Amino acid sequence: VQLQASGGGLVQAGGSLRLSCSASGRTVSSHYMGWFRQSPGKEREFVARIRWNTGDTGHADSVRGRFTISRDAAKNTFYLQMNSLKPEDTAVYYCAVARFVGLSGNYYTHTSAYDYWGQGTQVTVSS
Repeated sequence: VQLQASGGGLVQAGGSLRLSCSASGRTVSSHYMGWFRQSPGKEREFVARIRWNTGDTGHADSVRGRFTISRDAAKNTFYLQMNSLKPEDTAVYYCAVARFVGLSGNYYTHTSAYDYWGQGTQVTVSS
């Protein structure tokens, strides 16, 4: 599976961005998809995840109510809609795919659950 992330940029606090991650190669119809982010000097952290075939989602506490993960099966693409952005949301955002879907949703908040990663897209929120 190859992943291509896009949609990052510079935005003022309170603004919005939508990140996209297009998947190609092997079918992803039964996988988990996730978004993570990483700021300089920090570990990569979970943002949101979605199970492709059911649409079941989960979001980190820090973004719940502001960010929404979704997917478009016809386009083989999943998204992260980010609203009410804050300076602390500044990071490189990575999309990822996990092939194994047999565990609880909480398992997919860990980077180790994911097999494929996109290249990352920079999001910068100015105050």
